[in-house]
Amino acid sequence: MILIRKQYFLNVQKSWLKKWEDEGGQYLHLVDLDGALKGKSQNLDVVEMILKTVNIPVELGGGIRTMENIKQVLDMGVSRVILGSVAVKDPQLVKEACKKYGSERIVVGIDAKDGIVAVDGWGVSGNVEAKELAKKMAEAGVKHIIYTDISRDGTLSGVNAKATAELASYSGVKVVASGGVSSIEDIKILKGYEQDGIEGVIVGKAIYTDNLSLQEAIKIAKEG
Repeated sequence: MILIRKQYFLNVQKSWLKKWEDEGGQYLHLVDLDGALKGKSQNLDVVEMILKTVNIPVELGGGIRTMENIKQVLDMGVSRVILGSVAVKDPQLVKEACKKYGSERIVVGIDAKDGIVAVDGWGVSGNVEAKELAKKMAEAGVKHIIYTDISRDGTLSGVNAKATAELASYSGVKVVASGGVSSIEDIKILKGYEQDGIEGVIVGKAIYTDNLSLQEAIKIAKEG
């Protein structure tokens, strides 16, 4: 996972991107932090540079809230668009996007604390339970959800596997876990919930700090 702010991203070396790809990363997860706060993509020039650097699929979230912005991002070559706040504020748009671009290219990101969804860069409560939003998104045609426990994100305190599995089971949608992953042990724990609908995990800080080996994590995830 890469969080994009121009000043921050200038410190991320291109060699890191290729390293993660060479180690078997299947998707590169990008979040436009400036976009999340302003409600529209802000760093597409950086995204374009990343797209030219790697050959693995790239997914992008952060402030994408209109059909025009969705088209703009997909036309650039981004494989999947992650819709967050707009899923709460305008679920009809999510339905339209799934219908137009397909449920493999439109993913919903649900960021929550204590089971309640947060929007607008996590600064505002969406006043809806994460499980209920996931169910609503399933009805809109969504097939994949990224669930982030924001109380754990960036803390290396361990992934909230139980809440992630409950959301997957309740909604019937495949879910990617995010937030708090600290070690290989978290990957093993999530693997135990695979039958509940957890299909993957996003890892960020644990890789940057060398708490987790990406190659080892992928090996465990692929085990039958």
